[in-house]
Amino acid sequence: MVRRRLQVLFGGVLVAMLAVTGWASSQGAPWNIPREVFLHPWFVATLFDTYFAFLAFWLWLAWRERSWPVRIGWLVAILLLGNIAMAAYVLLQLARLPADAPLSRLFERRAATPGRPG
Repeated sequence: MVRRRLQVLFGGVLVAMLAVTGWASSQGAPWNIPREVFLHPWFVATLFDTYFAFLAFWLWLAWRERSWPVRIGWLVAILLLGNIAMAAYVLLQLARLPADAPLSRLFERRAATPGRPG
């Protein structure tokens, strides 16, 4: 029940972010943000807030994942795609979780791949 709610929540985040990103992209390129908007204190504060949240999420992800290439790949995805990548990661982890496993397993480190250093 809780797993399904999380899937709906993060699926909704993914769909909403794809929709709003698609809409925003159709309105103009992000590098064409007017200077007065880009330099506005609240715009700057929001960017700092957003990217610190991305890094906090990535720290959890990096702790869970054992492989540096996977960690770096997700960092790049999160920094470029934000909540799109974050929602995709959570949905992927929920899909990989065995049906009978407790949700607390989402907060455990993933097992090391045999033959690879952890």
